[in-house]
Amino acid sequence: MGILNINPDSFFDGGAYTSVEKALSQARKMQAEGADIIDLGPASSKPGSALIEPEKEWQILAPVIQALRSDMPEMPLSVDTYNAKTAERSFANGVALINDISGGLIDPAMIPFIGESQAPYVMMHMQGLPETMQQNPRYENVVKEVARFFSEQLEKLVAAGATDIILDPGFGFGKSQVDNYRLFQHIDYFKQIFELPLLVGISRKSMIYKSLGLNAQEALNATTVMHTLALQQGADILRVHDVKEAVEVRKILNLNQNFA
Repeated sequence: MGILNINPDSFFDGGAYTSVEKALSQARKMQAEGADIIDLGPASSKPGSALIEPEKEWQILAPVIQALRSDMPEMPLSVDTYNAKTAERSFANGVALINDISGGLIDPAMIPFIGESQAPYVMMHMQGLPETMQQNPRYENVVKEVARFFSEQLEKLVAAGATDIILDPGFGFGKSQVDNYRLFQHIDYFKQIFELPLLVGISRKSMIYKSLGLNAQEALNATTVMHTLALQQGADILRVHDVKEAVEVRKILNLNQNFA
């Protein structure tokens, strides 16, 4: 899953693809590098970010969706949104997947929409809201609490009629450095108990670069190592800024398994 941030505030590449022309150029690059799906981010969700209203979000999204659907109709698109109205409009305009950082908690209309439309849905765990989530995240047991959240929200989604659900532990969303690595060590655990596809979004995040005394721009090598470990634990989808390197990791791991 290639990340295409079309807002000015994302932590790594904010502002780089805010015009339709630049967004289309980056999407073409990711397609050529082997992306399976492109995730559009109309609003920043980095720590300290305020929530975005659906109308403003759609003003950002609509022209980009239209351009991508026209230029590369075969490329599946995902939209990163917690607003049900945005999800509904996106799905009606050919978007294949809704990626919700709140797992249905921010907008109570999201789960009913997913159930009624049966839109494929990424359900992510986040403690709190982006604006305050990293101020003092606390857990008794982060693995058990994330698993409990998944169980509770899955029950609601299934009751609403949802049939295509992907789980995302939400690395960096209301978690300390220790929490992030504990969750990472339990990727295979979430796979085993829920038997659902798992998305891992760790690309160039602070859990990687701060551990090494780097910044996000310097974190590609370490991100590639973490992507390798995630796939070895059973991750199904990598949400990445750098498609070429992630595709190479997948190819080498598949090649290695063929000779096992």
